Amino acid sequence: MPGLGTTYGRGGATTFPQDLVNSDSILIMGSNMAEAHPVAFANVVKAKERGTKVIHVDPHYSRTSALANMYVSTRAGSDIVFLGAIIRYLLEHKAYFHEYVLNYTNVAMLIREDFQDTEELDGIFSGYDAETGTYADQNSWDYQRDEYGKPLTDPTLQDEHCVFQIMRRHFARYTPEMVESVCGVSREQWMQVVQMLVENSGRERTGAICYAVGWTQQSKGVQIIRAAAILQLLLGNIGRPGGGVMALRGHASIQGSTDVPTLYDLLAGYMPQPSALLTDKHTNKVSQQTLAEYIETAGAKTGWWSNIPAYIVSLLKAWYGENVLDKDSDSGYRWIAKITGDHSHLVTSYAMLDGKVKGYFLFGQNPAAGSTNSRMQRKALEQLDWMVVRDLYEV
Repeated sequence: MPGLGTTYGRGGATTFPQDLVNSDSILIMGSNMAEAHPVAFANVVKAKERGTKVIHVDPHYSRTSALANMYVSTRAGSDIVFLGAIIRYLLEHKAYFHEYVLNYTNVAMLIREDFQDTEELDGIFSGYDAETGTYADQNSWDYQRDEYGKPLTDPTLQDEHCVFQIMRRHFARYTPEMVESVCGVSREQWMQVVQMLVENSGRERTGAICYAVGWTQQSKGVQIIRAAAILQLLLGNIGRPGGGVMALRGHASIQGSTDVPTLYDLLAGYMPQPSALLTDKHTNKVSQQTLAEYIETAGAKTGWWSNIPAYIVSLLKAWYGENVLDKDSDSGYRWIAKITGDHSHLVTSYAMLDGKVKGYFLFGQNPAAGSTNSRMQRKALEQLDWMVVRDLYEV
């Protein structure tokens, strides 16, 4: 969905827990922060002592709940409805930070007239290909543009094709009644949360949202986090002290291992690892044998990832230096290893269980205790000839 996004200005999310002491409100969802992230939570306690309103929304009452100003018990898996209803309230009651939203987000930009939302297409967006099960054609999601390629806008936010009006229609379903029936939260209690967030956001105040694996491990986790980003943009809480969306990592070295990167499917900077799989009409795989093909399939025509040509060339120069000038190297792309399948943790664990993996370097996680089906993980580890664990602590 072409939802709310930053277009220019100081975008970004809260990075350091220390910044929470500058927050006027802190909404914690999908996390028992006090017990799972006690060092970071110390800053929440400091913030509360100076008057910050701390709200904990979670199915379980915990030490985080006990230390919050307000605890709201929800049904598991209903977070997106809770957030969606707040977004609807902000849009319908004009409770968003108007100047910020108009100047630092894309609400005024016009989406192409052939774009269709879920209400019009029975739960899916325009561009969906039923045969491949993907949104193969996303052209309708683009902006209407002038002759210079600049997006057309409506500063009054009244045009039915502007992002603001599309959001209004999309979030119209998330009513207070839906919160009561799906989340199991009374309208009065939900409204208290809304008022607390609105009163502590705006020109002089900012609020933060903190989440952890209680969001990310849901099947719709990406959309929950996207809803949180939309909510924070509407309140003017992105790119400002004490604002942002804080992802609470579950292990001391996971973020660093991701950035390095050690994930099989990512290059540094979160760019996709090139694939060795060739085009196949049956599997719908596309070729990435050349740098141009990689950019075509890994990049995007709009948004931040439209910059991927510059990112990948910069990476190649950093890795291979003057060697990228070798005419046969395709700017160094030929030397990058190409993946040949799914080498993710769980798939590798199954291969290990079958005796197909002899050795294992373990970075930044503890599968014997923290991975899916820990009993299976331990049996798989027993099949190895050797294993090296690199960690900050003995596990």
